[in-house]
Amino acid sequence: MAQVRVLIVDDSALLRDIVRDLLSQDARIQVVGEAENGAQALEQARALRPDVITMDLQMPVMGGIEAISAIMAEVPTPILVLSSIADASNACEAIARGALEAMDKSPASLSSQLCRKLRMLAGVTVIRHYRKRGQADPQPAAAGLDHAHTHPRHVGAAFFIASSTGGPQVLAELLQLLPADFPCPILIAQHIADGFAGGMAEWFDGICPLPVRLAEQGQPIRPGEVLISPSERHLGLDQRRCVRLLEPAEGDIYHPSCDQLLISAAQVYGKQAVGLILTGMGRDGVQGMGQIKAVGGATLAQDEASSVIFGMNRLAIEAGCIDQVLAPVQLAEEMQWLAVTRQ
Repeated sequence: MAQVRVLIVDDSALLRDIVRDLLSQDARIQVVGEAENGAQALEQARALRPDVITMDLQMPVMGGIEAISAIMAEVPTPILVLSSIADASNACEAIARGALEAMDKSPASLSSQLCRKLRMLAGVTVIRHYRKRGQADPQPAAAGLDHAHTHPRHVGAAFFIASSTGGPQVLAELLQLLPADFPCPILIAQHIADGFAGGMAEWFDGICPLPVRLAEQGQPIRPGEVLISPSERHLGLDQRRCVRLLEPAEGDIYHPSCDQLLISAAQVYGKQAVGLILTGMGRDGVQGMGQIKAVGGATLAQDEASSVIFGMNRLAIEAGCIDQVLAPVQLAEEMQWLAVTRQ
């Protein structure tokens, strides 16, 4: 099997040394180049065509966010952002520009996760991120759907989304397409490194018509509000339809757990639950989608063509628990339809 070819980008020589030393311990990985700013990163990406890039954000000459934009427009490459938790908002901006994931750059976090992450991301096919001059931002699709505006505000349904690698970009697109008067709550379990969920919630809140918040213990589930699971906890519900945050059990692979959210949704909302499973690796969420299907809820999956990793959603489709397989724009349209017909 060919080695994973990695380009390390960081203005700190110490951090580059740490990353290089960690990667040298895995025979499946080869460091093919290093850069100390974004301009060098772009040059090296052109010349070396690495399988994956580790990218710092705060650098001289050209910062990481600008470098990501340039690389994804010219030589699209899987990018893993290495950032401090304190810089979570910029890390989410980097994901919006085309980076696949972000993780804490502390030595403890890097030593436990870095090699596995890079091996996983190296196999991802990324697309060119290029916006033509004058291209407009996505507009809410609901403007033409009369039933989304004439139905009473609270109809009892609730939406539950399972998402992993490549998911933040899809979630951003999806949420931007929903109207400000969307009448149902939306709860999201997105696999993300500890400490970065708050930055993701801020990102979504700044671009979406609906309010987006990190879920808090005991918080009532309200129509028209989007709640994001903290990365350090599993998100569930109690019978009063309030948030229940659970500590991960020892050995839990995914934080937060998509299955935990979806199974809880099936138990509390029954046929009023609508489950969506998006791009991602592994099978987290498949069991939960099956539970929603079993109690009469609606189930939707992102299609293969728009998925960064056609994994979780593929397994749910193969399990026979998905009603419809749709691209993100069509998912937003179907959400609006179900919001006013699912009672």
